[in-house]
Amino acid sequence: MKNFIIIYLLSSIFIYAQVDSVSFIDHKIKKRETLFSLSKKYNVSIDEIKSYNPILINLGLKRKMIIKIPVFYKKKNNEDNLINDLISFYEVPQKETKWRIAYKYGITIDSLEKLNPILKKNSLKAGQKIKVPKLFSQNIIEENYNYYKVKPREGIYSIERKTGISEEKLIELNPILKTQGLKEGMILKIRLLSYKKFNNENNFLTERVSLKDSIIPGVKLKLAVMLPFKLNDLEIDSLIKTKMILSKRNLHSISLDFYSGVIMASKKANSYGIETEIEFIDTRNSISHLNKIISLKKNQFYDVVIGPLIPSNFNYVSKSQYFKNIPMVAPLSSKPVNSAPNVFQSVTNEKILRLQMIKYLEKIIDTTQNVVIISDSLNRKIEQELKDRFPYSQIIRPEKGGYMSTELVDSLLIDSLPNKVIFESQNLSLIANVTSLLNSQISNERDIELFTTYRSNVYDNINISRKHLGNINFSYTNGSIIREDDETKKFEEEYLNEFYKLPNKEVKRGFDVTLDILLRLAYLNRMINIEVGETEYLENRFDYLQDGYGGYINRSFYLLKHIDYSVKEINKLE
Repeated sequence: MKNFIIIYLLSSIFIYAQVDSVSFIDHKIKKRETLFSLSKKYNVSIDEIKSYNPILINLGLKRKMIIKIPVFYKKKNNEDNLINDLISFYEVPQKETKWRIAYKYGITIDSLEKLNPILKKNSLKAGQKIKVPKLFSQNIIEENYNYYKVKPREGIYSIERKTGISEEKLIELNPILKTQGLKEGMILKIRLLSYKKFNNENNFLTERVSLKDSIIPGVKLKLAVMLPFKLNDLEIDSLIKTKMILSKRNLHSISLDFYSGVIMASKKANSYGIETEIEFIDTRNSISHLNKIISLKKNQFYDVVIGPLIPSNFNYVSKSQYFKNIPMVAPLSSKPVNSAPNVFQSVTNEKILRLQMIKYLEKIIDTTQNVVIISDSLNRKIEQELKDRFPYSQIIRPEKGGYMSTELVDSLLIDSLPNKVIFESQNLSLIANVTSLLNSQISNERDIELFTTYRSNVYDNINISRKHLGNINFSYTNGSIIREDDETKKFEEEYLNEFYKLPNKEVKRGFDVTLDILLRLAYLNRMINIEVGETEYLENRFDYLQDGYGGYINRSFYLLKHIDYSVKEINKLE
């Protein structure tokens, strides 16, 4: 019976296990842990831990530091000992997932569930102890890679086609493929890319539902789009004055750009078999005029209302009894609108962006790095939150004139350690000053990276050097991304042929928001479909979640980094 158990476990649970005389476990130091407690926990001496972690001699043991714990393999001849070696117990930490455990221990998710039948019907819980293979070397999950679960009957060429990664590269990243071949349920490491066909949850890729391939042709939808065209301000007889008004960035031009994006989305939806009727309504950015609109349209039926653009106007219309049963989408402003069961905030808000960036910072920053926080007087709250999360960080503040002291910054940056600078400000002059100053401090001996928890549109100003941002690898979260892929280029060509100019971000926003709405409604005749998950178009993602007050907010985001003159997506964190 013992032999059967051993053979079963070896054949159905282990995919691979790298065994060496000495291997290592990466351990992240927790609060109140000591070298003595670690030596007892892992059954190694303090001197052995120190010998493989020379950084401890200078810095000592610090919270969140990651050190290598040596594991010494000793052969066991006794069969009972062999069975004991096969199984260990793993205490589930916060926010752990099945795929991460499966990858760490070199098994499939199905094998993990066979070892722990309770996991088939229940999710993981923090503190829960589960059975895992006892290995002497675990696979390390690297945050700068994605991971993919092999589907039933899926071949390596299918994965290559989906991801664009060659067979040679897949084997290089996953040496097990040489000996074991591709197996259903296997977790593969894949180089970090932005995949528009996949959702990316905590580095794990899952295929998106294709709405355009799932809709039933012949669907008819009616939309109202409320925009502040302010046509009453335009003097049609004065062509020169009208051209001057429309040449500037204002409510007129923004509305017209968004309008043209809606038109392009309607045409694209029509090519998928969705018939749309769109009524454009000029709000004039006037409450009194909105009263007239509500009175005139109160008996009209719409599948959805997009707008008004201005949050105060949006709130006024959404609370009207005549619109309370119609989905209303706030399309462009990042300022929050009043929540209600029919309200959808389509722009990811500042709170979500800050939270996701802080989560990312917690993953990449530890006590082995020099952390500096710079913030102006308007960002003291986030400064304190960052200090609480990174207690070993140093805080420096601008001088009274709104600039940073070169001598002070220079004194706090260290040549021997990576310098992580977190900068919190939306002040143009200060941003230009800090990015230029940090850029000047870079050398072969001094490594500097800049981060912020909230990047406002001020960073788009021409006085902020894109070259400097690239040199200091400026990283941030954002609700949209600028792309130059084939799909974007094709859209730009089509738009140029239609409107005789290239589309700006308002055009693309209008296109993305409208097409997403049309496809969602055509799929199951409602905005929220649990099985849809996150959707993505030219520059925007959408994943609506209840906000706790009855309405819905878009929680999608991009984690971005300036590299040279371009901006690249890093990865997506949960």
